[in-house]
Amino acid sequence: MKVKRLKVGVRPLEEGLGEFGTTLKALRDGRTVSKRTGVYFVSVEAMRRVLTEPRLTLLHTIRTRHPRSIAALAKLAHRDFKNVRADVKILSELGLVELKTGPRIRDAVTLTVPYQYIQFEIAV
Repeated sequence: MKVKRLKVGVRPLEEGLGEFGTTLKALRDGRTVSKRTGVYFVSVEAMRRVLTEPRLTLLHTIRTRHPRSIAALAKLAHRDFKNVRADVKILSELGLVELKTGPRIRDAVTLTVPYQYIQFEIAV
C-alpha cells in the first residue's frame, strides 16, 4: 500500500498567485497541467489559526478511531457537537477530511482522513 502524504505549508502570496497565473495560461493554451496536491497558507500565523491543536486532534481521532458520525467524533473528543461540526467543515474544505454519506440516516456522514502523514513545509 502506498503511503499517502499531504504537504501543508507556508508560501508567499505572490508565489501562489504566480503559480495560479502560470496554470491558467497553460489551460488557456490547451496544454495539460500536472495535478499538484497541497494546502498552503500565506503566513505561519494563518496556518496556526486554521490548523489548531483541537483540529489536529480531530484528524488523529478520525484516522485512528474511525468514528461513524460527527456525533460519535464529538463524543470521542469530549467536545461540543456544534464546535466539532464546524471544525470538520473547515478540515473538509481544506481536503484534510473526506465526508461520505452513510448507509443509514443515523450515520449521515462517514469521516475519513485520506492521508497517513501531513508534512509541514515553510519557505525561508
